[in-house]
Amino acid sequence: MSTPPPSPRAAAGHDIAWGIIGLIVICVVIEAGLLLGDYNLISYPRLRQTTYEYAGFWPGLLGAWTPNYTAQPYTMFLSYAFLHSGPVHLLVNMITLYSLGRIVQLRVGTTGFFLLYGAAVLGGGLGFGLLAETTRPMVGASGGLFGLAGGVLAWNYVDRFSAAQRLWPVARAAAGLLALNLVMWWLMDGLLAWQTHLGGFLAGWIAALLVDPRSRADESPPPPS
Repeated sequence: MSTPPPSPRAAAGHDIAWGIIGLIVICVVIEAGLLLGDYNLISYPRLRQTTYEYAGFWPGLLGAWTPNYTAQPYTMFLSYAFLHSGPVHLLVNMITLYSLGRIVQLRVGTTGFFLLYGAAVLGGGLGFGLLAETTRPMVGASGGLFGLAGGVLAWNYVDRFSAAQRLWPVARAAAGLLALNLVMWWLMDGLLAWQTHLGGFLAGWIAALLVDPRSRADESPPPPS
């Protein structure tokens, strides 16, 4: 996946990705607490299960299921992205979050990053709620991560189209994401939340064009006269 060049206005003052680091810290702290419960190092029975019950994404809550609290059918559209199924899941997602998040932040700044990531998380939940046929909860930041990837690809598409460059690298990267999902779906015996990935990707693509619709080619200095 090619990386769109950062704009000076977005990169200035953002050498340290405090917003991204903050998200990572929150996710790490939550998973650390759940691990303490898993190993009975804190006296809270069923901590992980209870946390999933209250903060995971449950498609049934969009239907006839009774929520644990009134706002749960709404809060779960965000809360699921802060939970993970274990340390390996967390590690992979947090490395990806920092890597893609920095690309997005350098292009549109911290506010733009949060707008894009938030839209992708919401889109991921919507995709899972509409397409998944399961009674299992969904957790993980992957909806937001695929949204970041979708945003980067959207900018690459706009930049290449505006500069009359070949669009094949964008199509190749999109095909690579599709292939990755197919392989992961097979390795995980069909338990992959591909619906979340799809919803996040589409939401991220759209949000990226709303946050920064201009091509970087439009911001390049004019040629000398």
